[in-house]
Amino acid sequence: MQSCPLRTSVIGSYPFPSWLEFASKHLAEFGRTDVSEIQDDAVIAAVHDQVDAGLDVITDGEQTRLDFNLSFYGFIEGIALEGASPRRFGPPAHDQRGRHAITGELRAPRGLGAVEEFKRLQRLAPAGPALKASVPGPYTLSGRLVPNAQYPDRWAVAEALLPLVRKELEDLVAAGCREVSVDEPSMSCYAHKENPRRFVELFNRTVESVVGRTRVCTHLCFGNYKGRAIAPRRVAPMFPAFLDFKCDEMHVEMASREFAEIEIIARIAERMDAAVGIVDVKSYYVETPADIAERVRLCLRHAPAERLVFAPDCGLSQTARWAAQPKLKNMVAGVRQVRKELGLANA
Repeated sequence: MQSCPLRTSVIGSYPFPSWLEFASKHLAEFGRTDVSEIQDDAVIAAVHDQVDAGLDVITDGEQTRLDFNLSFYGFIEGIALEGASPRRFGPPAHDQRGRHAITGELRAPRGLGAVEEFKRLQRLAPAGPALKASVPGPYTLSGRLVPNAQYPDRWAVAEALLPLVRKELEDLVAAGCREVSVDEPSMSCYAHKENPRRFVELFNRTVESVVGRTRVCTHLCFGNYKGRAIAPRRVAPMFPAFLDFKCDEMHVEMASREFAEIEIIARIAERMDAAVGIVDVKSYYVETPADIAERVRLCLRHAPAERLVFAPDCGLSQTARWAAQPKLKNMVAGVRQVRKELGLANA
């Protein structure tokens, strides 16, 4: 169970500062020491904004990744990375991200990079907030790999990736990570047409070796590349099967859907903490503290305070920093207002 009622958290990603966007396109002009300094400075900026907002849980903002999961492919052997976007013009969509050919056995002898990210966060974060690492689960990670004769379909690719992700989780725990999010948005995106029980079994085998050793979270959403969804935006196809996920916290996207199906958090809260997406990362309307407080009260009609966590709908990487900053500040302010109304500690 969570450390405090009405906990405030984030999913993982945070907007890149403008200078980091520029630097990432000119890395060849920097030396190794320069790049390390750039990485540290970017994480310091992301941590500053989260701490300034007053969050109970922070991440490194995934500042050293190209995307919440795309950078992981650079650590995997047995694939040929597709360097160019297959479609460069027209409206933004998921088909603008490349898919990588599988050329041999899928291995990650150097790990997937998340441990190094977490150690950097440990070194740079101030005392106080809980630190969370995030790792894409094997089904989501399989989505950009093209099946072949050795791995004939997406499920076979996911099975090959499962031990790589599991090892990364084990190494994170060994490094002192006390909270990790195993993000599987592809499971929620495809639950309407795949067997959701099969997703549950895959997820549970992925996390089985770290359950009880760290706080296991998962994030379910409907896609957010360039702020666009990719699936029918209904949680109903996922449940009741997803209630059998072996995790301590399950996050569901709610704000962008005007809190449709909010009643599901009552069922989630019977099994684990219900993390509610209470800030719309797809909208540039900046929610006020009063908006947030009203949404928290709505959630309290369905789940008890000690089982509720609040976060944006998804990572903030697709939201401009000028909006992400006040959205987080106002989220925390609105939650604290309700804590105060309820007479809860640390209001």
